[in-house]
Amino acid sequence: MNIKLDTRNALRYSFIATTILSTIACQHDTQNIGQNTTPTESVPLVVNSKQAMDLINFNSQSNNIIKPVAAQTSISDGKLRVAFNSKDNNYSGVSFVPEKAWDWSDLNDFNLAFDIVNTSNHSVQLYLDISDIDGFTYTRTVNVPVGDNIQTYYAKMAGHDLGVMDSDHKVELNFTSGLRSNPDTWQSNEHQFTSMWGKKNLNTAGIAKISLSVQSNLHDKSIDISRVQIRQNPKFDPLFLTDIVDQYGQNKKQDFIGKVHNDLELEQQRVDEAKTFTGKVAEDRSRYGGWLSGPKLTATGFFRTEKVNGKWSLVDPDGYLYLATGIDIIRLSNSSTLTGYDFKQAYIIQPPKDNVTPEDSQKLNRVSDEAIASRFIASDTRTNMFSWLPDYDAPLGKHFGYRRSAHSGPLKHGETFSFYSANLERKYGQQAEGYMQAWEDTTVNRMLDWGFTSLGNWTDPRYYDNNKIPYFANGWIIGNYKTVSSGDDFWAPMPDVFDPEFEKRAYATAKVIYDEVKGNPWCVGIFVDNEKSFGRSDSTESRYGIVVNTLTKNGAEVPTKAEFTRLMKQKYVDINKLNQAWNKSITDWAEFDSGIDSSINNSEQINDYGLLLTAYADKYFSTVNKAVKHYMPNHLYLGSRFPDWGMPREVVNASAKHVDVISFNSYKEGLTKKSWAFLQEIDMPSIIGEFHIGAKDSGLYHPGLILASDQQDRAVMYKDYMKSVIDNPYFVGAHWFQYIDSPITGRAYDGENYNVGFVSVTDTPYPYMVEAAKAINKEMYQQRFKEK
Repeated sequence: MNIKLDTRNALRYSFIATTILSTIACQHDTQNIGQNTTPTESVPLVVNSKQAMDLINFNSQSNNIIKPVAAQTSISDGKLRVAFNSKDNNYSGVSFVPEKAWDWSDLNDFNLAFDIVNTSNHSVQLYLDISDIDGFTYTRTVNVPVGDNIQTYYAKMAGHDLGVMDSDHKVELNFTSGLRSNPDTWQSNEHQFTSMWGKKNLNTAGIAKISLSVQSNLHDKSIDISRVQIRQNPKFDPLFLTDIVDQYGQNKKQDFIGKVHNDLELEQQRVDEAKTFTGKVAEDRSRYGGWLSGPKLTATGFFRTEKVNGKWSLVDPDGYLYLATGIDIIRLSNSSTLTGYDFKQAYIIQPPKDNVTPEDSQKLNRVSDEAIASRFIASDTRTNMFSWLPDYDAPLGKHFGYRRSAHSGPLKHGETFSFYSANLERKYGQQAEGYMQAWEDTTVNRMLDWGFTSLGNWTDPRYYDNNKIPYFANGWIIGNYKTVSSGDDFWAPMPDVFDPEFEKRAYATAKVIYDEVKGNPWCVGIFVDNEKSFGRSDSTESRYGIVVNTLTKNGAEVPTKAEFTRLMKQKYVDINKLNQAWNKSITDWAEFDSGIDSSINNSEQINDYGLLLTAYADKYFSTVNKAVKHYMPNHLYLGSRFPDWGMPREVVNASAKHVDVISFNSYKEGLTKKSWAFLQEIDMPSIIGEFHIGAKDSGLYHPGLILASDQQDRAVMYKDYMKSVIDNPYFVGAHWFQYIDSPITGRAYDGENYNVGFVSVTDTPYPYMVEAAKAINKEMYQQRFKEK
């Protein structure tokens, strides 16, 4: 595709009186571009011709800079038309790649803007990847709604809240505020791309590629781009993070449907909703939620799996076909946010060494009175976000807590507050049974009324004996075992699974789960751990990162390395044969075991790395399975919930030998046939442990990983995702993540501030989502098992 790039050498454009834009091409070649991913978001602005410059002119055709991938492009009427072949391709996009990288080094406060209209029948989640000559990429995303109106979508390139980040940070998740996505730093009727991940402050002296794409779509999508501009940022609002949260934990500066304004509205919502509850499972359902009209299979008294007419299914304790639909995080543990206050660390009680529960899975953990007396401001930015917090001795002061560690963000520890928990007391506090029991009863009634068949992962164990709806139990293997690294340990380093201490901790975890479950047949199964960094798909090195990094270690100190040495010595016997195969010059096996240069040279080495990764994964899953079955032989072991960014085939295949159901977390628009075709080879029942879809019309600043245009579109996309699960013969269910919206100021552990709840921070259900769930759950058995 031919198109003219407006980069006239030496010609300068005036942004405003003191700002000059240089469009002189950079001296670096675009062949040095690195690959990476994902997005940033927000709102509006109007600029005049002195503040903006057209970067690409779609009215003329000369330079061949448009690079489509699995897409068709054409130019007509001054627009670039992009038809994404997204139904049949997991990635479909278009890139703008200049012959010489763009040099915007003269600018220090500017944004990149696109005028776009959606010309398809479904909303379009666009990923914007901007890459520089140093190999870094910043990924952001936005949803373009269906409609004829051209709208402007912008991404800040420099200035405002991008701040100054550590130049070594290749993947930045949070802003310096501690939020995954901030409020807009100026007001307008435009839409900011939502921040996802990558390096926020790119090298603007050399922008080598700009890409727009759609990924893992269930439908073909298309857009028209009528303008691409570089623009001066409007005046910065210094109060953009001040007083943004009201007394209910909602957006104080924005009105939206469902916003609560006083306690009377909370009470009325409780009364009105209670009138709709029946407390019973839906018609044509067994007591466990199985399909009464389906075939009656062998009843074992516990949940199990069986393949029926070529489709995998769970079977409930009474012998009925069962699909697991439900919601994760039905608990208060992730409902708190960091307030910006902290206490003297001498007063903070540290966790016991034999602890088996990570802090972000624990309750609010209020500090002692002695600690409260030492309270101080640790972050003015954070404390200024809240227009209200209670006093510690006030009735709602009980909802303060403490976080001794955080995964990401500017504060490593500090005071927390749960607005959701406080709202539960406001809403249910007058009930005779107490607000927590009233909340539990309401939640169980909701799940039954909405047609869900289970409570998903990370449900508070207080729900385990409700005996009205099945549940999934969970545990974590934590302790003082040795660790290894994948080179990209997203949540934490990986366990050294050959360290005997790992097996001891696995048994300790299984015992805790056993004590919580107590042999209850309403427990479908057990997840252990979550989204382990077994390896990424970015490159061969990252896929085999555990092997690459462990081979450099000393086997005398790292048990997994000692096992890798044993396996390679067993295969090759003679070190010279390994040297020949790997193109290495290792003196002997002693040198191999003490640590080697593990860089990859050839395919034979890759094959061996696959064998070693398989051995590692086999040890991990066999160890956990042995511990789980020791205590709970009648319950299903459901694996560790592979993230779609970390599921090397060797590891998935190894897990299949030891788990009863393979679990995956897949944040996409749905399960495309191409992505999941590998399950044919494994032929195992599988389950989606997490997925979600969010929007920006609920007052939150970040929609989540998958974006809808509004709450109604969110419900449509939810139904599409669930239909893709139900229609896949290997999947036996899916759990939505999560029950409650993230706090608007980010959950305490990692700053996620997503609109991904079925209920808001005020415990108010999202009606479109509720109706979508009812519709899916009502027809799912007929859709999956009845003859077409």
